[in-house]
Amino acid sequence: MFRVIGGWLHRYFSDEEAIVLLLLLAAALVIILVLGTMLAPVFAGLVLAFVLQGCVAWFERMKCPHMLAVSLTFVFFIAVLLAVILLIMPLIWEQGSTLLNELPRMVQQWQQMLQHLPEAYPGFVSDAQVHAWSEAASTQLTTLGQWLVSFSLSKLPNLVGVLIYLVLVPILVFFFLKDRAMLVAWFSSKLPKERRMINQVSEEMSNQIANYIRGKFIEIVIVGVASFIAFAFMGLNYAALLALLVGLSVVVPYIGAAVVTIPVAAIGLFQWGFEHQFFVLMAVYGVIQALDGNVLVPLLFSEAVNLHPIAIIIAVLLFGGIWGFWGVFFAIPLATLVKAVFSAWPAVGQTQPE
Repeated sequence: MFRVIGGWLHRYFSDEEAIVLLLLLAAALVIILVLGTMLAPVFAGLVLAFVLQGCVAWFERMKCPHMLAVSLTFVFFIAVLLAVILLIMPLIWEQGSTLLNELPRMVQQWQQMLQHLPEAYPGFVSDAQVHAWSEAASTQLTTLGQWLVSFSLSKLPNLVGVLIYLVLVPILVFFFLKDRAMLVAWFSSKLPKERRMINQVSEEMSNQIANYIRGKFIEIVIVGVASFIAFAFMGLNYAALLALLVGLSVVVPYIGAAVVTIPVAAIGLFQWGFEHQFFVLMAVYGVIQALDGNVLVPLLFSEAVNLHPIAIIIAVLLFGGIWGFWGVFFAIPLATLVKAVFSAWPAVGQTQPE
């Protein structure tokens, strides 16, 4: 057994590049796990800089000097940020508060609908089942209300943290964009001169991660805006709040769209019942999801991620459990990174002499 283990270690870890790559990945993992909370503004600024780097590159292709391209991109970023804070967030907050106030009435209406089920379907639904469902709904509503109150009170001290984010993140974004070449050169200078394996993995991942981040942000905006226009045109209540949920649902492949269908269908059902407006709403929602999956995603992500759906779902569950929202957001790039490392690693071991 020791001979087998020794041969395996010699095959895959005899090259010092493999050791360096393993140490870099381990160091990055430790930094994120230990210092992730403290360095969260830095990570947020880095992600936004990835998103905006394409805009800087476009200005530079238009013969703009680097500093002018960065300045124009940063002004655009600040304008979008102010629009979100001053226009979109108050609307979403207002609709969210209204929805919370309407929840008791909606549950009561749902209970009234349930009471008619034993009359309509006596062989399938009994009065005892309806009573149990009503009690469960009341209990869940009470629990949800208590959780929301405790959540809001616990988040009040974090208002200072939000203000720190609003100041630090834009500053970090500006310097990440302005000094990108210098930062990359500094980091590269700390790596070994012979780094064929590291270069192979980084070349496979750098453009793909940047394109994925930019594409995912664009997908969120397009799907969210299209949903808001459709919902508002139909007169659906809480159109902005539901559109935000639909836009964010694209972050979680396969699962997000299915989960967000529940609140969209519930709001439409409470507003219109089983009238034709409800079925039109579900048809429109289905068209939006179909266009996103079959048209928008292939256009934005021209470099297909060669991952099996099972691998994607496992990555979402694993990295989401470790890092929450950001783990879900970066699940596919992280899974692709793992795949790239495993693809490059045997090539190093096979080049070693026996």
